[in-house]
Amino acid sequence: MTLSELVARFEALSVLVIGDVILDEYLIGTATRMSREAPIPVLELAERRTIAGGAANPAANIAALGALAIQASVIGDDSAGQQLQAALRQMGVDVRGLVQTERPTPIKTRVLAQMGLRFPQQVARIDSLPPPQLSAVARAALTQHVQALAPQVGALLFSDYRGGVLTAEWVQALRAAQPNHLLTADTQGNLGHYAGFDLVKCNVDELAGVIGYVPQDETAYAEALAQLAAAHRLGAIVVTRGAEGASLYTAGRYERVAAPRIRDVFDTVGAGDTFIAVATLARLAGAEWAQAVALANIASGIVIQHVGNYTPTPAELIAALH
Repeated sequence: MTLSELVARFEALSVLVIGDVILDEYLIGTATRMSREAPIPVLELAERRTIAGGAANPAANIAALGALAIQASVIGDDSAGQQLQAALRQMGVDVRGLVQTERPTPIKTRVLAQMGLRFPQQVARIDSLPPPQLSAVARAALTQHVQALAPQVGALLFSDYRGGVLTAEWVQALRAAQPNHLLTADTQGNLGHYAGFDLVKCNVDELAGVIGYVPQDETAYAEALAQLAAAHRLGAIVVTRGAEGASLYTAGRYERVAAPRIRDVFDTVGAGDTFIAVATLARLAGAEWAQAVALANIASGIVIQHVGNYTPTPAELIAALH
């Protein structure tokens, strides 16, 4: 099956995305002068943009690619929660799995400066994050939502932004309850939470945080991933390596999957979310893991040529294959 044929199958698929949702806010201003109060530029606000971030971004990617995405998470009873729900609905994401709680909705505010004809540059980020613990009532409600929605999908995708939604005990309980689903996770280094999964993903920095060093060659990558796959009983493990592509270990075999050639990189935000979303869809569509990783690499290459969380369309992805 070709990669284009895999993309054509996406519209018949469905995925439940579970994890820490975040409202991403972008404040874009024009730098016109220096402040007299401090050696910093003064930005005249030109645009405020809010989009679905955190675990909501893989769901948005899945919906943009034509598949059914159902979001499961917790949001606050606040304006940010309403904006996040609205952003998800606008992207075509099913929000039946969202639980409203007294815990505030996480917000990440990025301040970008626009100068001349150059694309906006991020100059600061302000995070407004709630305590990571969920109440017993919120956890029970979220569990009930996941159990009710899981039979309607073919895969469960866990997006771990370390916000407290995905605890090891809870994830493993869900895994045990869904033995017939494809289970994938963007771990952000929490590999131990996802023992027994079909696919787990992390980047080089997250891998180094787990094993204590950055592998210096393909032999070192192969040895490290083989050990992690065995220790955590993983079907496949992939490490994204930017311009060096991705390292994949599955079924006793290691290989490096090359990255596409990218002329201009504008922003790497959201590339990992796109990677896990596309890899999940491709595997669900019948791809071999190497094919799934190759397609995910290409999709991530589209994202980094845009500013902010960008969600490729099927037409863009197919065009990038040629």
